[in-house]
Amino acid sequence: MSRALRCLLLISVLLCGAMPARAGEERALERGAAIIDPAILRALDQERFGLGRMLWPERSTSLPLSNDQLFQLPSMAPVREALDREFERYTAKHKASLPNESVGVGDGFAFQLFDRALFDSADVRFVLAGIVNRMDRAYVAPDNCGEIRLIYRLIRTDVPPIGENAVSQRLPMTLNLVLKAKGGGTITCGEIARRWLATDGTPPTTEKLVEKDGPLALIGAENIDRIETNLQIAHAPKSAIRDFRTDYLLKVFDYDGRTGRFVEAPMENQIDRDRILADEGLKHDFKAWLLDPKHFAELDRGTILIPDKFLATGAIAPTPIGFDLSDLQPEFGLVQGEGTADKAVFSATDVVGALKQAAANGAKLENIQSLAGFERRLNDVTCAGCHQTRGIGGFHFPGVDWMAAKPSNSTVVPASPHFFGDQVRRRDILASIRDGKAPDYSRGFSNRPQARGSTELAGTEYSDGWGAHCYQGGTKPAEADRSFRNWTCAEGLACQVAGQASRMGMCFVKGR
Repeated sequence: MSRALRCLLLISVLLCGAMPARAGEERALERGAAIIDPAILRALDQERFGLGRMLWPERSTSLPLSNDQLFQLPSMAPVREALDREFERYTAKHKASLPNESVGVGDGFAFQLFDRALFDSADVRFVLAGIVNRMDRAYVAPDNCGEIRLIYRLIRTDVPPIGENAVSQRLPMTLNLVLKAKGGGTITCGEIARRWLATDGTPPTTEKLVEKDGPLALIGAENIDRIETNLQIAHAPKSAIRDFRTDYLLKVFDYDGRTGRFVEAPMENQIDRDRILADEGLKHDFKAWLLDPKHFAELDRGTILIPDKFLATGAIAPTPIGFDLSDLQPEFGLVQGEGTADKAVFSATDVVGALKQAAANGAKLENIQSLAGFERRLNDVTCAGCHQTRGIGGFHFPGVDWMAAKPSNSTVVPASPHFFGDQVRRRDILASIRDGKAPDYSRGFSNRPQARGSTELAGTEYSDGWGAHCYQGGTKPAEADRSFRNWTCAEGLACQVAGQASRMGMCFVKGR
């Protein structure tokens, strides 16, 4: 990736973390689909939705659960063991591939590891950073009506805030407690959606959210489905031999109701590239499965569910990345390209054939119109690929720091452009569920929201406004890639790319 493109990306990341989430909008995009108010989150964390209360509901106190207590819980022991294995694997792989670059805890190392001693500390705990409605994922498990996610951020408690502008000591790790939206009983998915959308208006109070008819009255420890973790496993400052780099470790742990423990599980759609490329039989099976017209159409819609046998149980997502597919992980190498012809699973001929077959079957593809569109979508549906796209320092939901002296949604963006750009689609699905209509669960690429949000998102960084991701086609219409030709910029802006090799860029003022 060129130096200029890295500069563009860095500007984008910095702006994502500094611009108001509601810039140019009269109403909050997350209304009716997420709770990000710091005062409400503080109250909920201190009562029924603190992590200790959720994971240890029979506990006699609602006092916060510090890490030395959390990871001693029988349910969490497998989580700690799996994280330790990933750290050892990461260190060993690093030493083998980069023997001249040291790795360890502290400033004296080229790659500075996350300090695992924090998992045993009484001065560190997780705080509730946000609550997100994901009923747009009801296609995964319809009986559960989708998901509600409680997102917790790791913080230090041994260094109190000092001064008016002080903030708490946040650490680079989130824990996502995924709940079934419907835990049981006779309540319908439509009623659950109605309760959430009823908060679309006057900002809700804590009392309204948890009262008998409120959306949060329906969820508790009995709804727990799994835990998802995302932590900055290592950071490498810029040096004479490379640019700065940060690696994030992603993991998923399903809740086993029989044993009461969280167990390491395959990550949804996280393709195990190395294992597939090393096994000809597995490679053949994966190719045949994905190119099946039914699955190919699901891939295009973003609703595909790849079988576990093709998936990994962990992923490392490096940042920063640029707009070129060669920067994307982990799927670069699965599709035929320079230096991959003998190893790749999919050739250009395979993809062209699948596109022709889809057209013959009457499938109306929305996203995959080319080899580049197929490759980007293949990366886009994975955990690591999505987290690398329009994130804030490796996260899509850092949350507002309500432990700061003056927490404010107007100065700190709680989530990434990808999160806010997807809210219109999510609310549209919620409305369909509420009204008893068949929801359209499809989604666009992570870089650009679907056209169904064009009216509300037009002119913003989420769609075609300043800072939006865009595509610069050739001088002739035939030269434009059909997968991205609608990635244009609003009037007065132009798509600016860095270098002749790339057509992906960002919308900026013309002539700048």
